[in-house]
Amino acid sequence: MTDGPLDVLVVGAGPTGLSLAAQLAAFGVAPRIIDRGHDRVHESRALAIQPRTLEVLAGLGVTGEMVAHGNPSVQLRMHVRGRELAVPLFDLGLDDTAYPFLLFLSQAETERILQERLSEAGVEVERGVELVDLVDAPDAFAATLRHRGGREEIVSARYVVGCDGGHSTVRRAAGIAFTGSSYPQTFVLADVEADGIEPGAAHVFLSGNGMLFFFPLGKPATWRLLAMRPSSDPTPPDAPVTLDEVKAISDAYTQRTVRLRDPVWMTNFRLHHRGASHYRSGQVFLAGDAAHIHSPAGAQGMNTGIQDATNLGWKLAYTLRGLTDPAVLDTYEPERAPVGRTVLRFTDRAFTIATSTNPIVRFARIRVAPAVIPLALKARTGRAYFFRTVSQLGIHYGHSPLSLNGPNPPRRGPRAGDRLPDATIVHDGRPTTLHAATAALGWHVLLCGNADAWPAEKTTEIGARYAGLLTVHYVTAQPTPATLHDPHGQALHRLGITADDIGQYLVRPDGHVGYRAGGNDLTGLARYVSRWLLG
Repeated sequence: MTDGPLDVLVVGAGPTGLSLAAQLAAFGVAPRIIDRGHDRVHESRALAIQPRTLEVLAGLGVTGEMVAHGNPSVQLRMHVRGRELAVPLFDLGLDDTAYPFLLFLSQAETERILQERLSEAGVEVERGVELVDLVDAPDAFAATLRHRGGREEIVSARYVVGCDGGHSTVRRAAGIAFTGSSYPQTFVLADVEADGIEPGAAHVFLSGNGMLFFFPLGKPATWRLLAMRPSSDPTPPDAPVTLDEVKAISDAYTQRTVRLRDPVWMTNFRLHHRGASHYRSGQVFLAGDAAHIHSPAGAQGMNTGIQDATNLGWKLAYTLRGLTDPAVLDTYEPERAPVGRTVLRFTDRAFTIATSTNPIVRFARIRVAPAVIPLALKARTGRAYFFRTVSQLGIHYGHSPLSLNGPNPPRRGPRAGDRLPDATIVHDGRPTTLHAATAALGWHVLLCGNADAWPAEKTTEIGARYAGLLTVHYVTAQPTPATLHDPHGQALHRLGITADDIGQYLVRPDGHVGYRAGGNDLTGLARYVSRWLLG
């Protein structure tokens, strides 16, 4: 056994595990991260990155590179019965984010970028290392690791996080149930070149048998194809795939209007619909597919896992560094489990609509949808709500113990538990955004309104007591030095602050509002901070 316990053992180095390890490193905790695979993925697998995921990864300094390497597609082309409908994506409801688009980026590229960021922080992924046993012991866990060649090592870890997918060894060792079922259909994934479809957009072909998708991938191939095999097709999910098979499936959906060539990667697969009964058992936590696995409908899976990691990372780091009450870890499951359950329900319903062979659903899919969709596109409010939901910008933790609305809160704007909206501001004479100004690690206090309205002694006291953990900002319409100047009123409006109001927000390290109140009495805010920060 190694000398002294590890702080955190992260099992699994997919996007969730890499994000968690990078978060821990950023907050001053060096994790050990292992993966039984001998190399990171080089296929596309998960493909789409939602706006909220781009926001939470911005603090790690990787979002710019992801956007530079990805394709921010903004339109869906729907093909049905010889007609083509152009459906705009994410054109409404996303005005308060710097990333109002769905970014198509290969999972291989996502993992490469995250792994490089982790290496820059001095943490290397140990590949070819498998967790084979996990035993609870006083104050730590004894984890048995098997290396390449069969050598075994026993390490002690204060916390263990399972980011090791649907067949999670960590979950099984912790005795956490994983309930649900498998869908009966077999699907095909293929990264290929395709002629006959317009580049730069996503395409879906509807038929009575289901749907076929072409997503703009760019690298390692121009297109990612996703399609369901016919229900009469007995091909098992572990069978190899040939280009001729994929061509036949594509021809059946596209009426031979699309020609496939030069495949880079092809596979059959089955989809599952399962969720963990708990996200935590003592000092063991689950995140990503180890906690929830579902169909790719709505591009929610990888994004939900990365946001699990963002929620858990700072809480583990603050606890290990003695900066917070360890009870903060009790908020992880109450905050993230409802999100996981919502995603499972949403993807199951969407998947059923897309694949059902029920005559009524088939009729609706190929006959009703072409007539209804143009009308639905005119319903701006409904479309904006749908896009905001899919983008994950609407995720909130209103019922969390970490969410508290103080006295006389603003009538509008984000509530406790909501994500902090973004907006343009000016800081030190340079245009920037509210998110950029609050991107520094730690908590952020936003004192909104006239800067002279705030008791200088109290704000100085809070800032000094929690120096290095909490930053105090003034958001004001007046161009006052050392403030976040809001010349157009956009930031104050989104925070629910009118010209005659003042208000206060405390923003958590993951960008969600922990506390809010109206007026300039900071007693409630100070009490909240002292509850969760040990300054």
